[in-house]
Amino acid sequence: MPETPAESSYPGERLGLPNTGRGSVARVGRRLGALAIDWACATIISIAFFSYDSWATMAIFAIVQVVFLPLLGGSPGHRILGLRLVRVDGAWVGLWRPIVRTVLLVLVIPAVIWDADQRGLHDKAAGTVLIRG
Repeated sequence: MPETPAESSYPGERLGLPNTGRGSVARVGRRLGALAIDWACATIISIAFFSYDSWATMAIFAIVQVVFLPLLGGSPGHRILGLRLVRVDGAWVGLWRPIVRTVLLVLVIPAVIWDADQRGLHDKAAGTVLIRG
């Protein structure tokens, strides 16, 4: 008989992360705040250089994600709100994980389907977790 995953008392417990503070799973409010900051910046750049083109806004958003995730461990919005993207084992995300994560994030649906650890399908596919940094 296959084993069933144990119930956890808080998001990230099954991953060996603390309940609160540095290294804990980023909660919804900070995630949405970071997304809003990143999208607002992409919109401002799109208005300035492309007379607000929605495709340009999405492309700018995606480029920022792909560039900043491996370089700074998070997008500008993540870093401003004290978040960091790491692999589940805590290591550097590398170069391909941000691409996979961003493609799925832009598709929206994978990002709004979460598991018990508050990891969206985009994070699960990339083997990453967004933590408080």
